[in-house]
Amino acid sequence: MFAPDKGESVETLIKDPPPGAPVPPILPPQNGFLFLDKAKFPASFAADVETEKAAFMADSQVPWGVTALGGAITEPAWKTKPSWYLIVTDDKMIPPAAQRAMSKRAGSTVVEVGGSHAIYVSKPGSVAALIEQAAKSVKAEMPLTS
Repeated sequence: MFAPDKGESVETLIKDPPPGAPVPPILPPQNGFLFLDKAKFPASFAADVETEKAAFMADSQVPWGVTALGGAITEPAWKTKPSWYLIVTDDKMIPPAAQRAMSKRAGSTVVEVGGSHAIYVSKPGSVAALIEQAAKSVKAEMPLTS
């Protein structure tokens, strides 16, 4: 997950990857949309997902509009609201070092879990636990109304 600051976009965040960072297998745009190479999808996006399910994910991926890459943030919510970040330590799409930098900058409550970019499929319990933690924390901060 990306956590851009004011004026940043996904494009600016991925522009200069650190040396040795994995390169996502993004194919050249097709009619203004991006796809990941189906053959490389499992290893790069869903390395810890069952083979058949990862293949299904590759075949059924939803295209991402090229213009979405350049959409700059006007005011990041994390500047005025609490945030949580699940750092996925084996992610081949967004390097863990970049995840750590973004989550630190955002002041996020962080949980680290080993897994691929498709952590929501491979370890849904870890994702749900963080969401539950966030919900309980926000609920505890909300004033009671009558």
